[in-house]
Amino acid sequence: MKNMYYYRIYDDKEQLNFIKSSIEQQRVRKLLKEYENVHQEYYNTDFVKFLKEHDPDAELIEVINISY
Repeated sequence: MKNMYYYRIYDDKEQLNFIKSSIEQQRVRKLLKEYENVHQEYYNTDFVKFLKEHDPDAELIEVINISY
């Protein structure tokens, strides 16, 4: 079973998302730099599509607050 990592990321619209990936932080940061080199604007959905090329398990996850 592979480890899954969860990342919090903001894009150019200041949209907060969480990303799940099997890639460790150092490599995700390198991929993010690679992504930034070829894009003018940064959107989390587009970055996850790019990340999926390197990690088919990568996905945006929705976090919903609940209270009781």
